[in-house]
Amino acid sequence: MRLPDSAHTDRPWRIHEVARDFELEDVWSCRAPGAGPDDFPVMLEAIQASGGLARQAPPVRFLFAVRWKLGALLGWDRPRTGLGSRVRPLRDRLPSDLRDTVDGSAPGGSPFTPVYRLPNEDVREIANGTVHGVMHLGWAPAPGPDGGYELRIAVLVRPNGRVGRLYMAFIAPFRYLIVYPMLTRQWERAWRERGTRAAAAS
Repeated sequence: MRLPDSAHTDRPWRIHEVARDFELEDVWSCRAPGAGPDDFPVMLEAIQASGGLARQAPPVRFLFAVRWKLGALLGWDRPRTGLGSRVRPLRDRLPSDLRDTVDGSAPGGSPFTPVYRLPNEDVREIANGTVHGVMHLGWAPAPGPDGGYELRIAVLVRPNGRVGRLYMAFIAPFRYLIVYPMLTRQWERAWRERGTRAAAAS
Protein backbone atom coordinates (compact mmCIF):
# COMPACT_ATOMS: atom_id res chain seq x y z
CA MET A 1 0.00 0.00 0.00
CA ARG A 2 1.29 3.45 -0.84
CA LEU A 3 1.76 5.74 2.15
CA PRO A 4 2.00 9.51 2.59
CA ASP A 5 5.47 11.03 2.74
CA SER A 6 5.04 11.64 6.46
CA ALA A 7 5.15 7.86 7.08
CA HIS A 8 8.85 8.17 6.23
CA THR A 9 9.76 11.74 7.14
CA ASP A 10 8.21 11.61 10.62
CA ARG A 11 10.25 8.58 11.70
CA PRO A 12 13.57 9.20 13.53
CA TRP A 13 15.63 7.27 11.01
CA ARG A 14 19.31 7.98 10.40
CA ILE A 15 18.80 8.27 6.65
CA HIS A 16 17.53 11.82 7.18
CA GLU A 17 20.99 13.02 8.21
CA VAL A 18 22.78 11.02 5.51
CA ALA A 19 20.63 11.87 2.47
CA ARG A 20 19.51 15.45 3.10
CA ASP A 21 19.96 16.42 -0.56
CA PHE A 22 17.80 13.57 -1.92
CA GLU A 23 14.13 13.88 -2.86
CA LEU A 24 11.61 11.47 -1.38
CA GLU A 25 9.93 9.81 -4.37
CA ASP A 26 7.78 7.00 -2.92
CA VAL A 27 6.78 5.39 0.39
CA TRP A 28 5.09 1.97 0.50
CA SER A 29 4.19 -0.42 3.28
CA CYS A 30 4.71 -4.16 3.45
CA ARG A 31 2.50 -5.82 6.07
CA ALA A 32 3.98 -8.31 8.52
CA PRO A 33 1.15 -9.74 10.64
CA GLY A 34 2.27 -10.72 14.12
CA ALA A 35 5.63 -8.94 13.82
CA GLY A 36 7.23 -7.34 16.84
CA PRO A 37 9.76 -4.54 17.32
CA ASP A 38 12.76 -6.90 17.07
CA ASP A 39 11.65 -8.76 13.94
CA PHE A 40 13.32 -6.55 11.33
CA PRO A 41 16.20 -9.04 10.81
CA VAL A 42 13.62 -11.81 10.46
CA MET A 43 11.86 -9.85 7.72
CA LEU A 44 15.14 -9.18 5.90
CA GLU A 45 16.06 -12.87 6.08
CA ALA A 46 12.63 -13.83 4.72
CA ILE A 47 13.07 -11.40 1.82
CA GLN A 48 16.52 -12.77 1.06
CA ALA A 49 15.27 -16.37 1.22
CA SER A 50 12.50 -15.54 -1.25
CA GLY A 51 14.98 -14.20 -3.79
CA GLY A 52 15.26 -10.63 -2.54
CA LEU A 53 15.58 -7.94 -5.17
CA ALA A 54 17.00 -10.40 -7.71
CA ARG A 55 13.83 -12.51 -8.12
CA GLN A 56 10.70 -10.68 -9.14
CA ALA A 57 7.34 -11.48 -10.73
CA PRO A 58 7.48 -11.87 -14.54
CA PRO A 59 5.97 -8.42 -15.33
CA VAL A 60 8.54 -6.75 -13.10
CA ARG A 61 11.39 -8.77 -14.62
CA PHE A 62 10.16 -7.75 -18.07
CA LEU A 63 10.15 -4.06 -17.15
CA PHE A 64 13.65 -4.28 -15.72
CA ALA A 65 14.85 -6.16 -18.81
CA VAL A 66 13.51 -3.33 -20.98
CA ARG A 67 15.18 -0.80 -18.70
CA TRP A 68 18.58 -2.56 -18.90
CA LYS A 69 18.26 -2.81 -22.68
CA LEU A 70 17.53 0.91 -22.97
CA GLY A 71 20.39 1.62 -20.61
CA ALA A 72 22.77 -0.35 -22.80
CA LEU A 73 21.58 1.44 -25.94
CA LEU A 74 21.69 4.94 -24.43
CA GLY A 75 24.77 4.50 -22.27
CA TRP A 76 22.96 5.03 -18.96
CA ASP A 77 24.75 2.18 -17.20
CA ARG A 78 28.36 2.71 -18.24
CA PRO A 79 30.86 2.50 -15.37
CA ARG A 80 31.55 6.24 -15.59
CA THR A 81 27.89 6.98 -14.76
CA GLY A 82 27.85 4.98 -11.52
CA LEU A 83 28.92 5.14 -7.90
CA GLY A 84 32.41 6.48 -7.41
CA SER A 85 32.46 7.99 -10.92
CA ARG A 86 29.54 10.33 -11.66
CA VAL A 87 28.46 10.50 -8.02
CA ARG A 88 30.10 9.91 -4.65
CA PRO A 89 28.73 6.90 -2.79
CA LEU A 90 26.64 7.63 0.27
CA ARG A 91 29.09 5.49 2.23
CA ASP A 92 31.62 8.32 1.83
CA ARG A 93 29.47 10.61 3.95
CA LEU A 94 28.49 8.17 6.70
CA PRO A 95 29.23 9.05 10.33
CA SER A 96 31.71 6.74 12.01
CA ASP A 97 29.10 4.64 13.84
CA LEU A 98 27.44 3.59 10.57
CA ARG A 99 30.50 2.81 8.44
CA ASP A 100 31.13 -0.76 9.52
CA THR A 101 27.53 -2.01 9.67
CA VAL A 102 27.82 -3.57 6.18
CA ASP A 103 30.77 -4.49 3.96
CA GLY A 104 29.64 -2.32 1.05
CA SER A 105 29.72 -5.01 -1.64
CA ALA A 106 26.66 -5.60 -3.79
CA PRO A 107 25.09 -9.05 -3.24
CA GLY A 108 24.90 -11.32 -6.25
CA GLY A 109 22.10 -10.48 -8.66
CA SER A 110 21.27 -7.13 -7.07
CA PRO A 111 22.03 -3.78 -8.73
CA PHE A 112 22.00 -2.09 -5.29
CA THR A 113 25.05 -1.53 -3.11
CA PRO A 114 24.58 -1.70 0.69
CA VAL A 115 25.15 1.55 2.57
CA TYR A 116 24.37 0.71 6.21
CA ARG A 117 22.16 -1.51 8.37
CA LEU A 118 20.71 -0.93 11.82
CA PRO A 119 18.15 -2.83 13.94
CA ASN A 120 15.38 -0.85 12.21
CA GLU A 121 16.94 0.37 8.93
CA ASP A 122 18.52 -1.13 5.84
CA VAL A 123 19.84 1.25 3.16
CA ARG A 124 21.07 0.50 -0.36
CA GLU A 125 21.99 2.74 -3.28
CA ILE A 126 22.34 2.72 -7.04
CA ALA A 127 23.61 5.25 -9.57
CA ASN A 128 23.50 5.48 -13.35
CA GLY A 129 23.12 8.08 -16.07
CA THR A 130 19.59 9.01 -15.03
CA VAL A 131 19.57 9.06 -11.25
CA HIS A 132 21.35 8.45 -7.96
CA GLY A 133 18.80 6.44 -6.01
CA VAL A 134 18.44 5.13 -2.47
CA MET A 135 16.19 2.33 -1.26
CA HIS A 136 15.44 2.68 2.44
CA LEU A 137 13.82 -0.21 4.28
CA GLY A 138 12.52 0.83 7.67
CA TRP A 139 10.81 -1.06 10.49
CA ALA A 140 7.97 0.88 12.10
CA PRO A 141 4.83 0.36 14.20
CA ALA A 142 1.86 -0.48 11.99
CA PRO A 143 -1.15 1.84 12.23
CA GLY A 144 -4.57 0.60 13.23
CA PRO A 145 -6.08 -1.23 16.19
CA ASP A 146 -4.20 -4.48 15.55
CA GLY A 147 -0.81 -2.89 16.20
CA GLY A 148 2.29 -4.83 15.30
CA TYR A 149 5.06 -3.73 12.95
CA GLU A 150 5.46 -3.27 9.19
CA LEU A 151 8.20 -2.80 6.64
CA ARG A 152 8.25 0.62 5.00
CA ILE A 153 9.93 0.98 1.64
CA ALA A 154 11.06 4.48 0.73
CA VAL A 155 12.79 5.53 -2.47
CA LEU A 156 14.89 8.69 -2.47
CA VAL A 157 16.44 10.15 -5.60
CA ARG A 158 18.75 12.75 -7.03
CA PRO A 159 17.81 12.94 -10.74
CA ASN A 160 20.65 13.59 -13.17
CA GLY A 161 19.47 16.84 -14.76
CA ARG A 162 16.57 17.16 -17.15
CA VAL A 163 17.03 13.65 -18.55
CA GLY A 164 16.79 12.19 -15.08
CA ARG A 165 13.61 14.09 -14.23
CA LEU A 166 11.97 13.09 -17.50
CA TYR A 167 12.96 9.49 -16.87
CA MET A 168 11.47 9.49 -13.36
CA ALA A 169 8.23 11.01 -14.66
CA PHE A 170 8.03 8.45 -17.47
CA ILE A 171 8.45 5.40 -15.22
CA ALA A 172 6.11 6.64 -12.46
CA PRO A 173 2.99 4.83 -13.79
CA PHE A 174 4.93 1.55 -14.06
CA ARG A 175 6.19 1.93 -10.50
CA TYR A 176 2.76 2.68 -9.05
CA LEU A 177 0.75 0.14 -11.05
CA ILE A 178 3.16 -2.78 -11.39
CA VAL A 179 6.53 -2.67 -9.62
CA TYR A 180 5.68 -1.63 -6.08
CA PRO A 181 2.37 -3.52 -5.76
CA MET A 182 4.05 -6.73 -6.93
CA LEU A 183 7.15 -6.14 -4.83
CA THR A 184 5.16 -5.59 -1.64
CA ARG A 185 2.98 -8.64 -2.31
CA GLN A 186 6.09 -10.78 -2.86
CA TRP A 187 7.66 -9.59 0.39
CA GLU A 188 4.43 -9.98 2.36
CA ARG A 189 4.22 -13.56 1.08
CA ALA A 190 7.85 -14.08 2.09
CA TRP A 191 6.95 -13.03 5.65
CA ARG A 192 3.94 -15.34 5.78
CA GLU A 193 5.86 -18.32 4.39
CA ARG A 194 9.12 -17.82 6.30
CA GLY A 195 8.54 -20.76 8.66
CA THR A 196 7.52 -23.11 5.88
CA ARG A 197 10.57 -22.22 3.79
CA ALA A 198 12.94 -22.66 6.73
CA ALA A 199 11.45 -26.07 7.57
CA ALA A 200 11.76 -27.20 3.95
CA ALA A 201 15.41 -26.14 3.84
CA SER A 202 16.19 -28.17 6.94
